[in-house]
Amino acid sequence: MPRDDLFKGRISTVGQIYHITTTTEGRRPLFRDFNCARMVIAEMRRLQEQNLLHSIAWVLMPDHLHWLLQLRGPISVSTVIKVLKGRSARQLGLYLQGCPGIWQRGFHDHALRQEDDVLKVARYIVANPLRAGLVERLGDYPFWDAHWL
Repeated sequence: MPRDDLFKGRISTVGQIYHITTTTEGRRPLFRDFNCARMVIAEMRRLQEQNLLHSIAWVLMPDHLHWLLQLRGPISVSTVIKVLKGRSARQLGLYLQGCPGIWQRGFHDHALRQEDDVLKVARYIVANPLRAGLVERLGDYPFWDAHWL
C-alpha cells in the first residue's frame, strides 16, 4: 500500500480525543523487555511535556500500544504517532543493536464522539493485560497509566 494511502481520510482536530492502536513489526513482543517498554513510555511522556497532547490513558502491551489522547496541536495525530515511532525506534534500535523494523507501518485511530464515554474507553484500554491473561490484577502490570490516577 502506498504511504499516502495510510493517511487518507484522517482529519486531526485540536481538542479531539483519539484512541490510537499501533503494533510492533511482525507483532514481536519487544515490550516484554522492561527497558524497551520504558523507552517508549519516555517518548510518550516527552510528547505530553511538549504540550502536543494530553495523555488520558494508555497501556503498552508486549507487541502493541493502546493510547487514549487528546490532541493539543499544532501537529496532526499522524505526525504525533510518526514522532513517537521515530524517536522510540532510534532508542530501541541502539538498545537492541540494530533490530530491524521496530514498528509496523501505519496505525489505527478512532476519534471519540461527544457521546462516547471517555472513562469507559479508558477502562477498556487499561484492562487489556487482564483480558490477555498477562496478570490477574491490573496493579501487577507495570506498563499502563490513566489520567485519573
